[in-house]
Amino acid sequence: GKTADTAMQVFEAVKQLEAAGAIGAEIEVVPVEVARATSERTSLIMLSMGAGTGCDAQYLFAEDILGANRGHMPRHSKVYRNFAAEYDRLQQERIAAFSEYVADVNSGAYPEDRHIVHMDPDELTLFMKKVEAKP
Repeated sequence: GKTADTAMQVFEAVKQLEAAGAIGAEIEVVPVEVARATSERTSLIMLSMGAGTGCDAQYLFAEDILGANRGHMPRHSKVYRNFAAEYDRLQQERIAAFSEYVADVNSGAYPEDRHIVHMDPDELTLFMKKVEAKP
């Protein structure tokens, strides 16, 4: 929608959605002026992603807001937190935890007696008699 002709295509597409009975539409990375003019001339609930403040509501993907993406960030997105770094830190913690678990299993440190279930001695005796009686 950066030229008058392509902006009209956006506007006409919205009007077609309106005529078809839609209740809303999203305009993504459309010039703010086109988004505003279109939004002002439709009964649809207009959502903007990278189209400025002229629509009824704005949204971004959570991955963009949280900074979970790596590499290319869309021009219209804004990062509010660096979850990618937190995910990296958590991955290192996962690896460390599983490595410690494997080391404990291999050394016999896990399971400890507090991690296992024991059978009542009388019930165990009865069970063993039954097991040994089976061919």
